[in-house]
Amino acid sequence: WFHKYTLSCFSYEYFNAVLINERDEEGNYLELGKEFILVPNDHFNNLPVNISLSDVQVPTNMYNKDPAIVNGVYWSESLNKVFVDNFDRDPSLIWQYFGSAKGFFRQYPGIKWEPDENGVIAFDCRNRKWYIQAATSPKDVVILVDVSGSMKGLRLTIAKQTVSSILDTLGDDDFFNIIAYNEELHYVEPCLNGTLVQADRANKEHFREHLDKLFAKGIGMLDIALNEAFNTLNEFNHTGQGSICSQAIMLITDGAVDTYDTIFAKYNWPDRKVRIFTYLIGREAAFADNLKWMACANKGFFTQISTLADVQENVMEYLHVLSRPKVIDQEHDVVWTEAYIDSTLADDQGLVLMTTVAMPVFSKQNETRSKGILLGVVGTDVPVKELLKTIPKYKLGIHGYAFAITNNGYILTHPELRPLALQVMSDFNSILAENKYLWDG
Repeated sequence: WFHKYTLSCFSYEYFNAVLINERDEEGNYLELGKEFILVPNDHFNNLPVNISLSDVQVPTNMYNKDPAIVNGVYWSESLNKVFVDNFDRDPSLIWQYFGSAKGFFRQYPGIKWEPDENGVIAFDCRNRKWYIQAATSPKDVVILVDVSGSMKGLRLTIAKQTVSSILDTLGDDDFFNIIAYNEELHYVEPCLNGTLVQADRANKEHFREHLDKLFAKGIGMLDIALNEAFNTLNEFNHTGQGSICSQAIMLITDGAVDTYDTIFAKYNWPDRKVRIFTYLIGREAAFADNLKWMACANKGFFTQISTLADVQENVMEYLHVLSRPKVIDQEHDVVWTEAYIDSTLADDQGLVLMTTVAMPVFSKQNETRSKGILLGVVGTDVPVKELLKTIPKYKLGIHGYAFAITNNGYILTHPELRPLALQVMSDFNSILAENKYLWDG
């Protein structure tokens, strides 16, 4: 095993979607940038693609040859044959892909990715709705942010970015609220005290705007914040709203002077229905042991975030924990996302509405099953017009028509629904929320 691992890490090269066909000043192909044949294809809107191979995108903030990345790319290479066979059997298929829990994204057909003007590709598959919905169950989350005096300066900046990154990982099936604390409690949105709101795009952006209003002063009274968080989750759960599934408290602080076991004993033990995830901000580790204990004693996870560059990868760790019940129970739940606009595949009729179908991937080996290790999520994009083809129109009558609505109340398809071509947005439902649709009826 060690020999294979070493070989895959130090000898194996793969097609990196950013580096393919790139050469250095001497005309030699860059490392991970070997020749990769790309041919315009009508089915993919004449984009240059390779229908024989997939290639791999790695987020800019991750090292292309990190051993965990390379090893995952190595074993996932067998998906090439699966993707090609799928496309041969069903030529209507478009993009097929595998998003790894390690962060890399294998896409078929292979295509070249271009960085932005700053040389950055911000895409991380683990932040996409299809990945989050497939990897975890719906969840209710209370985010606690320490705004005591010790959090001034860079620590508060990192804390705000951590909150923002957590919001990125929440989807329409999730509910949340954000509470800042020092000697007093400060709901980030004062109008929403003691409750949770759906983590749709509009709500998340609204809360992000309010994060800028936070400033650090005073003394941090974590016991008051924990009591409020548990009470909020408990009361909201009894309303019958929310996810009615997983519950979690995200604690973002530069330290805790106690383990607060009496609070956990009162609200969370012995069932431990609320998981505690603790994020220690800063380089100092004086109170790390207390935060580690709080997380471990409540089926959560502890991580330390020292710089802004550490934020995204460390926030992602909690998804692995919340995916464990699914993995252990071998739940291959298939999820469908709400519709969105795919600007890369616009046809002669304009922008194309798309939905994604995805499911979790995990090892079935007995030695790893009990650990609940998620390997990633596999998915494919489906044009909404393909769904319409399955509708038996002869059963609807001459004046009848079919439409589809998601479980969250978003319109998936309707014959009179047209996206405005004036503003291409990646999220169909964000446009719906802002009333930027033309209705002919």
